[in-house]
Amino acid sequence: MQVSVGLALFGMMSVFLFFPSLGFAGISPAPDVISSTWINSEPLTMEGLRGNVVMVEFWTFGCWNCRNIEPYVKEWHDKYAKQGLVVIAVHSPEFKYEYDVEKVKEYVQEHHISYAVPIDNEFRNWRQYRNRYWPTLYLIDKRGNIQYTHIGEGEYQKTEHTIQRLLAEPA
Repeated sequence: MQVSVGLALFGMMSVFLFFPSLGFAGISPAPDVISSTWINSEPLTMEGLRGNVVMVEFWTFGCWNCRNIEPYVKEWHDKYAKQGLVVIAVHSPEFKYEYDVEKVKEYVQEHHISYAVPIDNEFRNWRQYRNRYWPTLYLIDKRGNIQYTHIGEGEYQKTEHTIQRLLAEPA
């Protein structure tokens, strides 16, 4: 009996490790993104964003995987912002040089990132979202609940279809 339960738990954990976009989405409301420094935006709250679909991306400018998904995030922002998609790209540094806010500002300007970029040098948001990896995308529905999580690169069509589905839902 104990062996069966152990194997079942191991199997469940394996599924979530190999298919991270399954996540634990939809279980709880999305936490507010808190930062004393915001680039391209005044501070935003989940309450203030009700009625919009929100993408919260955890990234850092020195991460190649983050750079590889950047064109997709920009495209989704450009394509769906007028329909109610709000992108919040939380910059959580991995290495010491990435803590420099001026370097983050330079990167944002050089790469023509126009959406909100809160600085998370204390990893407050990282912990609130229980995040573990760069990059990670969270899609939040119009009621403020996390409905989709994707870790790393890939699954761009699935992510875009989820954005479209959430935008089509009533507020």
